[in-house]
Amino acid sequence: MAASVTAAHAEPSGDTGSGAAVPECLTFSAGWRYTFVTSDCPTTHTVRVVYGNGMEVPYREVPPRAVVTFPGYGTTGNTVEGIVLYDGDDGS
Repeated sequence: MAASVTAAHAEPSGDTGSGAAVPECLTFSAGWRYTFVTSDCPTTHTVRVVYGNGMEVPYREVPPRAVVTFPGYGTTGNTVEGIVLYDGDDGS
């Protein structure tokens, strides 16, 4: 059974990432297995996906006109809240 997925441009609430607005040329579509971040930007951006349950994933570079795959929201009620830009601190 396939789930319908729609693209969204969104930033999560709270203090995650650089605080800079995610450009409209970056969008994401979330599914239970994968979340795809798509760039229609002319430059590379480094982003990560923010999840409702606080799950942390590494930042990844998204080159111009590329689609980068992140984990999906899974089957346990997690949600994808948005994407954030890299702020120079990966939390390690």
